Amino acid sequence: MKNNIKVERAKKNITQAELAGLVKVSRQTINAIESGKYNLSTTLALKIAHVFDQPVHEIFILETSDWDS
Repeated sequence: MKNNIKVERAKKNITQAELAGLVKVSRQTINAIESGKYNLSTTLALKIAHVFDQPVHEIFILETSDWDS
């Protein structure tokens, strides 16, 4: 799954650590999500989308390969 977290953080001018604090996870978790190395929960995806005031599908994008998993 691809995501636009880094782009959205840049728009809001917030760091990984600041986003992590807002959604109550570690900065390392945000880093892992951004780099596609972490399968996040629906709850966390919704929290992140809320921070950016965007629908979840604008932040997280399913790839064709995700359907094979």
